[in-house]
Amino acid sequence: MATWLITGCSTGLGRALATAVLERGENVVVTARSADSVGELAAKYPDTALALALDVTNPAQVTAAVEQAEERFGAVDVLVNNAGYGYRAAVEEGEDEQIQKLFATNVFGAVAMIKAVLPGMRARRSGTIVNISSMGVRLAPPGSGYYTATKAALEGITGSLRKEVAPLGIKAMAIEPGAFRTDFAGRSISQSAVPIPDYAETAGKRRKEHDTLDGNQPGDPAKAAHVIIEAVNSPNTPGLLMIGPDALSAVRAAHDAERSDIEAWESLSAGTDIN
Repeated sequence: MATWLITGCSTGLGRALATAVLERGENVVVTARSADSVGELAAKYPDTALALALDVTNPAQVTAAVEQAEERFGAVDVLVNNAGYGYRAAVEEGEDEQIQKLFATNVFGAVAMIKAVLPGMRARRSGTIVNISSMGVRLAPPGSGYYTATKAALEGITGSLRKEVAPLGIKAMAIEPGAFRTDFAGRSISQSAVPIPDYAETAGKRRKEHDTLDGNQPGDPAKAAHVIIEAVNSPNTPGLLMIGPDALSAVRAAHDAERSDIEAWESLSAGTDIN
């Protein structure tokens, strides 16, 4: 029986994934910044669920969560870095304090969790690390530069980590979900306080007051959870997994655009060696 530690389980994809894993009879350390928000879920599975308060930007809580998980269940077999939030602002509008907080959660918090579970995984020569990214890494929509930068950083870390830990029997995977019916576009997103009028037709269109996506996303989080479980348990766990037809379309379109640029500039790109 595997033990999963999932961050950000109060709502959305994290909660759907925790529920699906618990329904399979596996152990789950169900975490959120407030343990009360996941207490009801954990109470349904008293033998296999452990509810913990975890702010991934708090080093003491990160250490304690992993220690308590290992004490209760013996090991952390699967870490899912799902905790995170969005931030919308034109690059020029971005507020330094908000940008630092965003990176602290979405990047450095995930790294702290990875570093906390790896000693145990290395000792057992097994384990899986799953980092939730975003199709925004491919789309780079206006107004989401800082958010997509955090996810691009996380994907870069995941790619290197995957190569470092593969010889040790450990897997690492990044996931790019499309638009799923969660509160990401509502409660879980913030934005710059002062918009600049010159960006009204680009970044401005994606401000929360103009957003019609919240509550209308096509994706089912429960179905996404089952895809993640299948990928984790596969002998061929991918390094990067898209979930949702919109994510697949976005990645394919981005690859086509990149290929077009590469081919258009190929002769100049290739002509830089010392003769």
